[in-house]
Amino acid sequence: MVKVSTYFAMTFGAFLFWESMDKLHVWIALHQDEKNERLEKQAEIKRVREELLQQAKHRDPLA
Repeated sequence: MVKVSTYFAMTFGAFLFWESMDKLHVWIALHQDEKNERLEKQAEIKRVREELLQQAKHRDPLA
């Protein structure tokens, strides 16, 4: 009986561990995606800002 209950406990523990690791990997992947999207948006904003500054310099060289 002890062997059966130990086997069940170990199997259940392995299942819980597997599920928690799966959820952890999904959480990490989502946060990496969010970080990449945020960095891409910041790069786009910086590029557009530089473009606008260049256009402003060409229009009014005294400014």
